[in-house]
Amino acid sequence: MLRLDYSRHLWLEKEIKSVANVARCDIEEFLKLAAQMPIIPEVEEYSLDEANLALVDLKKVKFAVLKY
Repeated sequence: MLRLDYSRHLWLEKEIKSVANVARCDIEEFLKLAAQMPIIPEVEEYSLDEANLALVDLKKVKFAVLKY
């Protein structure tokens, strides 16, 4: 990365694409596993005027994240 020349290597890039190789069977397997987890969502509503507060709360990880 130290030898990256911005104008030569990146300047001509016109678009960035994200590629995910996900097959239908991958989704089916994932949904079966997800159905077995005790997921209980909690919803916190923010008005549009509170959008920045919502982002700050998200950044502070105010919301609980369970790890299995």
